[in-house]
Amino acid sequence: MGEGVDLGGVFHALSDPTRRRVVERLGQGPATTSDLARSFDMALPSFTQHLGVLERSGLVTSEKKGRVRTYRLAPQPLEDMASWLAAQRALWTRRLDQLDAFLYDLKEQQ
Repeated sequence: MGEGVDLGGVFHALSDPTRRRVVERLGQGPATTSDLARSFDMALPSFTQHLGVLERSGLVTSEKKGRVRTYRLAPQPLEDMASWLAAQRALWTRRLDQLDAFLYDLKEQQ
């Protein structure tokens, strides 16, 4: 996993549907605060709080030029989350396969 990636913070950031939609939008390319906010029916201060959560989690980065702030998706936290989820899936697949084999053996013994 990437250095310093807090998966708890990433999962928290993605727990909100507004923030998930922002991440989906930034997957298409960088966007300014106003471009992103245009798609949401909320006050700008509330929306910028969502952007702050995403930035603190490491999912997005921003750059300010003059009065315009542009956000970009930072893929490393998503890659780390995907790796963690894949490891969990492999673990539980193995455990379920073992349970299936045990139950099959038990049935055969009866």
